[in-house]
Amino acid sequence: MSAAVRKLVDVLDGAAGRHISVLGVSGTRLLLGFVGFMYYASQYGDRRYLFGPDGVLPWGEFTSKVHEAGTFSLYTVSNSGAWFEFVFHAGMLAALAVTLGVGGRLGLAVHWVFLWSVYQRQPVLLDGGDNLAYLVIPMLLLTRCYDRFAISGGFAKKVSSRVPSVLRSLSAPLHNLGVVAIALQICLVYVVSGLCKVQGKMWQDGTALFYILRVSEFSLPGVSDLVYENDLLVFLGTYSTTIFLVYFPLGVLVPQLRPWAAVASIGFHVSIGVLMGLTGFALTMVACDLIFLSGALGVAMAKTAPLVRRLQSYGRPGRGRPEKLPGAATAAVGKENVPEKV
Repeated sequence: MSAAVRKLVDVLDGAAGRHISVLGVSGTRLLLGFVGFMYYASQYGDRRYLFGPDGVLPWGEFTSKVHEAGTFSLYTVSNSGAWFEFVFHAGMLAALAVTLGVGGRLGLAVHWVFLWSVYQRQPVLLDGGDNLAYLVIPMLLLTRCYDRFAISGGFAKKVSSRVPSVLRSLSAPLHNLGVVAIALQICLVYVVSGLCKVQGKMWQDGTALFYILRVSEFSLPGVSDLVYENDLLVFLGTYSTTIFLVYFPLGVLVPQLRPWAAVASIGFHVSIGVLMGLTGFALTMVACDLIFLSGALGVAMAKTAPLVRRLQSYGRPGRGRPEKLPGAATAAVGKENVPEKV
């Protein structure tokens, strides 16, 4: 075996033995759960009209469409109002549990089923973030996305202690596989979107942003007009968007550029959420971008830990002595002293 091949094998063995981007995927899980919960909460007052059996889309027509598409939805089981209320509120609670970090992988899988069901019930409300959530949540099931920002009851540790060591040894490779799968999915979204824009005439001549922001559905009154009435902003916004989307994967491949590419992506999608009102899509993309920021977030948490301890000890007896952060906060900071890499 040549020295180059031996070195590559050693690198792969080392990578397979440690969990990468744990903080990042934990943030992804939290934010995806929050997006799902806010979807339920934002439609709560009109839930019967939008999703109910006697709502704007009749239950019989909805059921026929689901069967024709060859998919499923829990809302097709019964046209009972009681069943609808149960499924809707159970889905809302499942999304909240994922946000808080309760229930582990089983809870995440349950959330996916309820989320798929409610999205199928009223497709006209979707903004594109649903497609990414469908793909990313199953990938998260492979990862240790409940290691941070989660309320742990100790049940998972008890179960894992009974798992044979041979199976436990697969934890790191499966986790890393899930992280890499999410990263590749995000890069694919960017590249495909960028290449499609490159072929569009309005994106080629630098006027696409002008037409997009003039659509009433995608405009923010008082702000959008300030952008599309300025030729320079339209020109720069159109071309910078295309360049960013096409070359984003190259940025995340370079470790030194990875945090900056992730920050740029987050800023890009926050602006989409604000200017175009696509908040679900924007937050879903931001959630996935967090896997590229895991190392930077870990360093930031480690640097702010002393400040947090001082703030917690301020005004208490014996405040001159450093105190430990309680519960999950201690674990989150303590385990992130060493920067992670994707």
